[in-house]
Amino acid sequence: MEFPEESFEEIIEGSTKIIVPKKSITDKVPPKKPAFFNPRAKLNRDFSIIAYAAFLKNFEGPKIFLEGLAGIGVRGLRVSNELEIDNLVINDLNPTALEMAKHSAKLNDIENVEFVEKEVCRFLSKYSKKGERGTIVDIDPFGSPAAFFDCGIRATMHGGMLSTAATDLQVLNGLFQAACKRKYGGITVRAEYGNEIAIRLVLGCLRMVAARLGVKVVPMFVESDMHYYRTYVKVFNKPDQEENIGYILHCKNCGHRKISLEQQSECELCKSKISPAGPLWIGKIFDKEFVQNMLDEISELSVDKICQKTIEKNLDEAELPGTYYTLDEIASKTKSSPPKLENLINKLRENNFVASPTAFNPTGFRTNANILEITKIFQSIQ
Repeated sequence: MEFPEESFEEIIEGSTKIIVPKKSITDKVPPKKPAFFNPRAKLNRDFSIIAYAAFLKNFEGPKIFLEGLAGIGVRGLRVSNELEIDNLVINDLNPTALEMAKHSAKLNDIENVEFVEKEVCRFLSKYSKKGERGTIVDIDPFGSPAAFFDCGIRATMHGGMLSTAATDLQVLNGLFQAACKRKYGGITVRAEYGNEIAIRLVLGCLRMVAARLGVKVVPMFVESDMHYYRTYVKVFNKPDQEENIGYILHCKNCGHRKISLEQQSECELCKSKISPAGPLWIGKIFDKEFVQNMLDEISELSVDKICQKTIEKNLDEAELPGTYYTLDEIASKTKSSPPKLENLINKLRENNFVASPTAFNPTGFRTNANILEITKIFQSIQ
């Protein structure tokens, strides 16, 4: 297949050469035809490269990367070109996208690659038997990934990594509660920390599918950007015995929130009615050692500088309480202007609370102080 210069362009992402449709670069919204490529998702792919580098460095065994919804194959080709893997399998239903991926593979002298044109679950079912599963399985759909959790888990080897992205943000952020419950098995609450609730709903759904299969999933890293949520979990072929599914209980009156195994009807601070989110994942969403390994890999990779700053925040917040607060949220309650985030965090620590910034929101912070304690300290530094 020919790729005329007036319609296609060669770019470099990371250290990998990629042939892309020119309109993907020039148009405000990248077109789906002749093949979809979103240049603004580069940061997302950078994070993937860092996470996969950290994972592969400590993985013993065959290193097989399965990309289920590859488009023009940018993520998989970057993995093969910039990291060390044994085999890459790129799958997509768009034959033009696959031809572009083949051309890009040649540009980078990538030979350990196979191209498949199948529906994603039919593709992954080929790799669902013991001894044939992928080391890393990557699924990046338009919309919800929930339909692919079953086949994705089955295609991931014991100790392997499954990574999925969600772009149905309106559903996960509470605009369509019925659709959220139908797709993810739980409901959300519209709150300042809605992106974390959304990620926990995705992880909760993934965990419940895994449990049905007698498999355990352990979150290693998650990320939130304007147009997607992405989760990275390790898959283990053993039952999950831990109590990690529950609820986030949010009080819309006073702003108190807590994570709980059970639902409650009344706020423990102001006695108002509680708004529950869930059932969802209530365990850790970052593995601190893995996040540190990601930081250690950055210097060896061609990725955006923003990645390091974000992952440093993830390291600080990895073992802090679930759910976060924002300066704007507290300022609104106290009817005052917000202080510097650093000043508030220092003041919380001076008062014997744990506190750190969060990567989920530029003015967000995690702490074990409740809303009343935060408000009191907030007002003391005005």
